[in-house]
Amino acid sequence: MLDSRVFYRLIFVFFFWMMGVAAHAQVDSLLIQEGTASYYGKKFQGRRTSSGEIFHLDSMTAAHKNLPFGTWVRVTNRKNDLSVLVRINDRLPSYSKRDIDISWAAAGEIDMIRDGLAKVRIEAANLDELDSLIGYFEGRGKSGLRLRPYERSLHLPSRKLDLALKKIKPEFNSDF
Repeated sequence: MLDSRVFYRLIFVFFFWMMGVAAHAQVDSLLIQEGTASYYGKKFQGRRTSSGEIFHLDSMTAAHKNLPFGTWVRVTNRKNDLSVLVRINDRLPSYSKRDIDISWAAAGEIDMIRDGLAKVRIEAANLDELDSLIGYFEGRGKSGLRLRPYERSLHLPSRKLDLALKKIKPEFNSDF
């Protein structure tokens, strides 16, 4: 038979291990794609993007082959784990070997300017963005993206009972 202290320690370790697994599952569920990133050069400054916006070197924007315009994604440099949020507003050509092309400012945030290219992880910015992408690509065939729905837990507000005894002041009717 296990000593009660050992038993409780095992329960404690198991509980925190499960919390770690749940947190990892949520982070992993935001993953859309892993691949190579490049960044826009200065020659694109002031030019019109595929979405019709004017490109600026200092904007936090990106080009992608498939993601809809306006999608916010987190791009993480796998070499140093630095990440940046960018909004998709341009298209990469379908024959491109790159998976995402980010602005010069975004490339500076994840320290990839010197290298020019970086192995990156592309994730939905949050679960709402992921749900929107799943809805967008539903029925459109293969997008080359990894889109998996994440089951959210239902959080109900806690209700607390007030069990404290309250003094009730008796009310007397003086009509007697």
